Amino acid sequence: MALNAISNIFRVAELRARIVYTLVLLAIYRLGIFISTPGVDRVALNAVMEARLKDGGLLGLFNMFSGGALNQASIFALGIMPYVSASIIMQLLAVVVPSLERLQKEGAAGRQKINQYTRYGSILLSVVQGIGISRYLYSFGRSSLDDGVALDKIVVPDSVNTVWFSFLTVITLTAGTAFIMWLGERITENGIGNGISLVIFSGIVVGIPPAAQQLWQSVEAESITGGLGGVVGLMFLMVVIIGAVVFVERGMRRIPVQYAKRVSGRQMFAGQATYFPLKVNASGVIPPIFAGALLSFPATVATWVPGMAGVQRALQSNQWVYSGLFVALIIFFAYFYTSLTFRADDVADNIKKQGGYIPGIRPGRQTADFIERVLNRLTFGGALYLAAICVVPTVLAGVLQVQFYFGGTALLIVVGVALDTVQQIEQHLISRNYEGFAGPRGPRIRGRIRSTATV
Repeated sequence: MALNAISNIFRVAELRARIVYTLVLLAIYRLGIFISTPGVDRVALNAVMEARLKDGGLLGLFNMFSGGALNQASIFALGIMPYVSASIIMQLLAVVVPSLERLQKEGAAGRQKINQYTRYGSILLSVVQGIGISRYLYSFGRSSLDDGVALDKIVVPDSVNTVWFSFLTVITLTAGTAFIMWLGERITENGIGNGISLVIFSGIVVGIPPAAQQLWQSVEAESITGGLGGVVGLMFLMVVIIGAVVFVERGMRRIPVQYAKRVSGRQMFAGQATYFPLKVNASGVIPPIFAGALLSFPATVATWVPGMAGVQRALQSNQWVYSGLFVALIIFFAYFYTSLTFRADDVADNIKKQGGYIPGIRPGRQTADFIERVLNRLTFGGALYLAAICVVPTVLAGVLQVQFYFGGTALLIVVGVALDTVQQIEQHLISRNYEGFAGPRGPRIRGRIRSTATV
């Protein structure tokens, strides 16, 4: 069945062209990863970053999103993170700024204007982050604030002028981010799937083969608890976790909505019964990202303030305390972000204006209260699910004494983007009377799956 559906993809000329177009642009992005920023000693940087990235933290998170570009001081070192950050900021500002809220309600024209503001914000954030990275690179081998980490190699030679290096780095990294934004928009418009999400997806997936190689080397060195049996158990657990993520990400609560009879011209249309979907995980991957960034803040500040390194070590000395704080922050940000991006009052007003109502619930205030009550229960379950998925790598690292790459935020992004892309491919197949992935009688993937591009 699946092979038949895959063969149908290549029978549709437009779909085949879109997939090839998407793969070509993603290949261009991956080639750009290996172009280094001018003035950087790449060999010295790799030796330094290898020691730095062992601790993970915010630096490891950014390196993962950039597909390893930060590790190599590539022209794409900032990746798509400035655009993602700007998008999140615009979503938050739309809640408190009335003019932006009105733009969101103006349809395609309003969304286009907000996208334009998001691009401007991305460039501004790229400049700020570019300045920070230039100072960060130049400090390697020259600063005494690195707390004993092997930084005896100078990444930026003394012959390079400081001001000129900073200026050139900012321009290069900002141009790289702008180019990635352009690639993402072209993929969304002419390719298949969400371009920004696929850029992040490709950056995470390319790290899986090196992680698998590292895991195999750990097996050969007999440094994993349980040996080969432990690895088999790890693989089985991965399959179970991926299945659980797929199940929850597609899960939703369907609130029934009944529409009364209406008259249009000389025709009377009967009342319709439909449903309003509420996703179990309405906040996406935003809570883990915010929680991880907040817990990694002391380690980031330690680059400039020596005392903060001790704070980070004290925080991570007790793994149970660290994991407990991580879980608490995920639950908090799940409720916080959901409350900002989902307005029960607006949903209730829209249902009422269209002549609909929830059976047994009065339109208006009671409808809003009912939706908010259901959403709070779903958010609690979704927050616990996010916390469980994100704590899995830490638990495995402690039990098997091995780093678990494909877990947490990375797993959520990869599965979410894969579901979204499969959904779009299936829609193309069904629209041309081809059998989709679910088969002729199987369940279709309904509802828009929230991907990392809309993070």
